[in-house]
Amino acid sequence: MHSLTMDFWLPNGQAGVISLLRTLLLDVVPTIQQTAALALGRLANYNDDLAEAVVKCDVLPQLVYSLAEQNCFYKKAAAFVLRAVGKHSPQLAQAIVDCGALDTLVICLEDFDPGVKEAAAWALRYIARHNAELSQVVVDAGAVPLLVLCIQEPEIALKRIAASALSDIAKHSPELAQTVVDAGAVAHLVQMLLNPDAKLKHQILSALSQVSKHSVDLAEMVVEAEIFPVVLTCLKDKDEYVKENASTLIREIAKHTPELSQLVVNAGGVAAVIDCIGSCKGNTRLPGIMMLGYVAAHSENLAMAVIISKGVPQLSVCLSEEPEDHIKAAAAWALGQIGRHTPEHARAVAVTNTLPVLLSLYMSTESSEDLQVKSKKAIKSILQKCTYLPALEPFLYDAPPNILKHVVGQFSKVLPHDSKARRLFVTSGGLKKVQEIKAEPGSLLQEYINSINNCYPEEIVRYYSPGYSDTLLQRVDSYQPLNN
Repeated sequence: MHSLTMDFWLPNGQAGVISLLRTLLLDVVPTIQQTAALALGRLANYNDDLAEAVVKCDVLPQLVYSLAEQNCFYKKAAAFVLRAVGKHSPQLAQAIVDCGALDTLVICLEDFDPGVKEAAAWALRYIARHNAELSQVVVDAGAVPLLVLCIQEPEIALKRIAASALSDIAKHSPELAQTVVDAGAVAHLVQMLLNPDAKLKHQILSALSQVSKHSVDLAEMVVEAEIFPVVLTCLKDKDEYVKENASTLIREIAKHTPELSQLVVNAGGVAAVIDCIGSCKGNTRLPGIMMLGYVAAHSENLAMAVIISKGVPQLSVCLSEEPEDHIKAAAAWALGQIGRHTPEHARAVAVTNTLPVLLSLYMSTESSEDLQVKSKKAIKSILQKCTYLPALEPFLYDAPPNILKHVVGQFSKVLPHDSKARRLFVTSGGLKKVQEIKAEPGSLLQEYINSINNCYPEEIVRYYSPGYSDTLLQRVDSYQPLNN
């Protein structure tokens, strides 16, 4: 129903109009009953105030009673009203539960007509999605095994909404996800990933993600249903939602344990996700970025697998290119997880010129607080392992004191053992810059500076110390030439 029409005739007489429609639900002419139910559904769908008015006018018990008795057209219209009321809030969904609608809706899932099944699945989904309590009520009414049967029906629209309902049930808790698994849903969902319908695929991937996210056991059950390699083909899909949900599923599996991450690596999942990140933009990239961070966080070997698959350059591109701060923050976090393990890992990040980008994001007043925090953490964790001095040297000039401390610390570790680096540090101006740093006596920073200075002859250090040229000039002034 057009919103302008609604605005014109509802505000002053909501209750009157709804009562009138309620009376029409009892009309002897079936088409009038259906039209009245459809009108109520459209009103309730429009906003929560109208949905509440439908509840207050005692329409629901009449609908529930008729839902069990009437023809398929009326059943669809009645289920549409319940769906329209239930979608707005947990309170309105609870009103549907309270009037005894669940048992009737579950019976409708077994109806001969696929349209009735679909309408009932929509209503149940909108009740279940609000919270764990409402979801549990839907489960207790016996909906899950019937939804699993619905995903096996030939109609695509019914498959979609049944998968979506299972996703909304599974998302709230490990126990609810386990109910979905116990009903045998996972194997059927995985089989349907080969279906060409993009909307169906993204609903299936969502349901599998919601199951996988809760625990190691649940993630393993999804893996054991042989989602690899079929889920990797979804990363190449033309549909952005399919790509995003496929990345999310792989992320939810990889995050749990090093073993599950290794399994993803062995299946070619890391390389496939990196390719996917390169082929899309914006929020579609986000789960893939986070998945690389989770894999890298588990161990040195897994972080190296991300490096070998050329994950670092791709993450650096996201860090520089993406306009949204939350995506940049995820990329910063992932780079930090890769670079924090060993000098080799840190160097792999440093050579992509990522550190100056992280520093500018940390220093920028336009960056969100989360981006600043994640950039700072990434810089510190990479710097504390980084022995690749060309990447560290710019930080001597640009870094704020809290970062500078870590940079000088790294030089104090490397220079005593590398004569070539010591020479380069003098000729590049690094030693001179270190002498200009003002450190508190006795501080860690001062200790680092002392360690660096101890790598050089005293006169060299003096030569590069601030004010030394003035001292030399004074000596020139006071020098008495020897008379020949």
